[in-house]
Amino acid sequence: MKKPTPIDEEIQLDPKRYIVSETDAKGKITYVNDYFMEISGYSEDELIGQPHSIVRHPDMPKVVFKLLWETIKQGKNINAVVKNMAKDGRYYWIFTEFEIRKNTDTGEIIGYHASRKTISKHVIEIIADLYAKLLEIEKSDGVDASEKYLISFLKEKGEDVEFANIMEEIHKFY
Repeated sequence: MKKPTPIDEEIQLDPKRYIVSETDAKGKITYVNDYFMEISGYSEDELIGQPHSIVRHPDMPKVVFKLLWETIKQGKNINAVVKNMAKDGRYYWIFTEFEIRKNTDTGEIIGYHASRKTISKHVIEIIADLYAKLLEIEKSDGVDASEKYLISFLKEKGEDVEFANIMEEIHKFY
């Protein structure tokens, strides 16, 4: 499936509704709720079996997903602020809570559940600036340099945090 071209138009989310999806352990979509389809513009058939990156906006730094995957593969839940892109190229910012789904018999991670909701404009402004800086660093010096910058940014704010809490910590500062 061809990725849409981003357009600078934000989709306004209903603060009372959640965008929900589930994936297998490799990040392929296995379930989406109606609101996910409504906001993303994709049908259930277009989404099921696709990598969740189908809605990834190119403004998102790779380091955020690197840290997210490192954390959830360790069996830890994580929260993240993410900018996604709908099928028509518009964007929407969300606060996402990722939860691990495990096989109850073996304890093996079998997938992930994500619930997303709207986030305040103030937090979006701060995160957007940070993400733009991280993306700039990635383009010139790579993901490792971007990760070092993010760690340094958080330390400057007075926090030495685990990656499982990065977004929570950023949210606390603002």
